[in-house]
Amino acid sequence: MRIFVTGATGFIGSAVVHELIEAGHQVVGLARSDTAAASLTAVGAEVHRGALDDLDALRRGTLATDGVIHLAFIHDFSNFAAAAEIDRLAIEAMGAALEGSDKPFVGTSGTLMLTSGRLGTEEDTPISATPRRSEEVALALAARGVRSSVVRLAPSVHGPGDHGFIPWLIGIARDKGVSAYIGDGSNRWPAVHRLDAARLFRLAVEGAPAGSRLHGVGDEGVPFRDIAGIIGRHLNLPVVSIPREEADAHFGWLSFAASADNPTSSALTQERLGWRPVHPGLIPDLEEGHYFHG
Repeated sequence: MRIFVTGATGFIGSAVVHELIEAGHQVVGLARSDTAAASLTAVGAEVHRGALDDLDALRRGTLATDGVIHLAFIHDFSNFAAAAEIDRLAIEAMGAALEGSDKPFVGTSGTLMLTSGRLGTEEDTPISATPRRSEEVALALAARGVRSSVVRLAPSVHGPGDHGFIPWLIGIARDKGVSAYIGDGSNRWPAVHRLDAARLFRLAVEGAPAGSRLHGVGDEGVPFRDIAGIIGRHLNLPVVSIPREEADAHFGWLSFAASADNPTSSALTQERLGWRPVHPGLIPDLEEGHYFHG
């Protein structure tokens, strides 16, 4: 297959591009800069110049390929609603280009949008309060003749080169002089290694049924205090509990995730696609120490 990938040079996207090429697919990667274009060329992908808010470029890239993996998102938590609207328009533009073709569209969502405090499954729908409608818009394409599916990623997609939530937590611990958790720290984060996530995206574009919700989850739920404990030990910092009312001051914009209790299962995904996480879980990956270099 010839597959159009947005977010193709990101932490997850670069692993997806490698996975696709290794499996014999051709990749056309969206690139908004010369650096991104050079990175794609170096790994054997074709370059398609454009950006997430360039709807004409997205349509052209989609029309020239056999399907889409959409990973790009503007992670601006200070203006999340605007980022979510750009994402919605991008999905609708690519979806319109695929309409009636039965070609695949694989979108990206997150498990943090599920109801807190209970084990989430692929059959659960997202809470309605979030402005991000990626999942809803992508899955609606199934009624328009698109083999659309959505991969919900765990809040920690980890591995060497990660620049997501875990590095932010490490940075906060260094700045504050303590590695903190909220309350008793029993709230849980699911997690997945980026290479396992990449394989799931490939399996989805190859064969996920229309309307599928898939979970990119290896660890169902790692207690947040365990994550804080490893960070504290590697940085030689005290590990402390803070009350919930101090979470915003300590964690800043990350407090919503630091307080989330988001246990999530991927059992149905594994059953439907034959996907199995085989790379290290979050705790062993943290113990390897690469997160604490530099």
